[in-house]
Amino acid sequence: MLGARRCAGPPPSHTVVTLEDLRARLVDGAAELGLALTEVQISQLLDYMALLQKWNKVYNLTAVRTPAEMLTHHLLDSLAVITPLRKRLASEPSSRSPVRLLDVGAGAGLPGVVIAICCPDIHVDCVDTVAKKAAFVQQTAVALRLANLRGLHARVESLTGPAGEYDLVCSRAFASLADFTNWSSGALQEQGVWMAMKGKHPTEELATLPPEVDVFHVEPLVVPGLDAERCLVWMRSKAESTKT
Repeated sequence: MLGARRCAGPPPSHTVVTLEDLRARLVDGAAELGLALTEVQISQLLDYMALLQKWNKVYNLTAVRTPAEMLTHHLLDSLAVITPLRKRLASEPSSRSPVRLLDVGAGAGLPGVVIAICCPDIHVDCVDTVAKKAAFVQQTAVALRLANLRGLHARVESLTGPAGEYDLVCSRAFASLADFTNWSSGALQEQGVWMAMKGKHPTEELATLPPEVDVFHVEPLVVPGLDAERCLVWMRSKAESTKT
């Protein structure tokens, strides 16, 4: 019988991990994060991981190879932002529907694909300069029938508009906070926020941010089964911050 802490860590490399094992570890890990995933969402997350494994053999989308490590380092790591994201949207609801989120330097779609699966009310665009990675996200959207997900092959600097298109702009292990906010500022709408996933508290990066960027919250994250520091850095334009 699977214990409540089944997701506490990956099994030894010689252990055969079955789909049932992965499903149980995913459900347990999501529960630790306060998430009640539907059966459809659980299946979509596992199908996404299977697609990632399949494409990874040819296109080298990620250095993480084994299913157990993908579950912890990719799925659960990305799932850790869902509750904070929902709380943020509840506290500062957007005037636009659906909410639009841009995942910058998305790579294989982390956390963008996971957000699209868990938050069907959010439209997610995953942008990357590598064509094969954007194509993978687009294929994932088709295969999993995620109408709220799109893969974009572009530089984020090109995604500009008179008022910005996105309510939220996020990144995961993409670039320094200064570069991330600078490159994506044209894509963020006036009252939008940046959400950056980081490892350890990025003290040095925070010190290099320009004065017009306001860091209004740094939130620690605990990823089930991952013995590593994680945090979420929330930022907005200081001009917008003074209005609220």
